[in-house]
Amino acid sequence: MPPARGKEGVETDKLDEIFRLQGKFDADLARSRGLSFSFEEWMQKEAMAMTAEIGELLEEVNFKWWKNPRPIDLARIREELVDILHFLVAACIRAGLDAESLYREYVKKNSENFRRQDGRSERREYCAPTGSSLRGDPEE
Repeated sequence: MPPARGKEGVETDKLDEIFRLQGKFDADLARSRGLSFSFEEWMQKEAMAMTAEIGELLEEVNFKWWKNPRPIDLARIREELVDILHFLVAACIRAGLDAESLYREYVKKNSENFRRQDGRSERREYCAPTGSSLRGDPEE
């Protein structure tokens, strides 16, 4: 896959480019459709859109145990995952997260998740049973 190219054709970080494209799309959409909502309303709409897309993803993976399964369509699964990403990135932008700050928050949370599973978290309710462990911090 070729590197992501920003608007000037210069190689850019793929996540930065996703955020740039989504920000442009959202601004264009709001302008062309005359959309103006409060922060709370936007976040509700983004959360509902993600929920709807997750529902569509569930339909693709035969979650209904009471129905005969149909063949998995990987292209449709990927499409639904990208749809979820669109709304997630839009919500991140609205909440003041850019690609870098999302990355930092993700790494911080990922490290805490490892600590929780290894019994090293201050949040004892998350600790895995004694004797089970992941591999430790992801950076080890």
